[in-house]
Amino acid sequence: MTLKARITEDMKVAMRAKEASRLLTIRMLLAAMKQREVDERIELTDADVVAIIDKMIKQRRESIAAFEAGGRPELAAAERAEIDLLQTYMPQPMTEGEIDALIAAAIAGASASGMAAMGKIMATLKPQLAGRADMTQVSAKVKARLSV
Repeated sequence: MTLKARITEDMKVAMRAKEASRLLTIRMLLAAMKQREVDERIELTDADVVAIIDKMIKQRRESIAAFEAGGRPELAAAERAEIDLLQTYMPQPMTEGEIDALIAAAIAGASASGMAAMGKIMATLKPQLAGRADMTQVSAKVKARLSV
């Protein structure tokens, strides 16, 4: 079953169970997926869906920070609930050891040193880690390794 089909099936289950908040989040995700399909005139792959979910999770994290800074803990809690639901559709996250091994392999494969190789290394890592690791943290790790 594709990820898109699984999400659609989960929407039907949420409708039958009358889970309003879950249904709202799933419909928002399906709308984002449909929008991308219409805009780009493509059929989304699982990798495309994961990229959309990852983007939505990042948006919610930014919203949580803004809500907490504005003294709105109830809105921040709602965003956290949406993140929890969206995380269920993401692939299994990689361990720190696996990430470090991929970074080491990418640095060795780039056969370059210093910060000039940062873009090349990140371009190699991004498809391998998409949806399975926080790319901000990966970038910080690569930067630390290259600056040594």
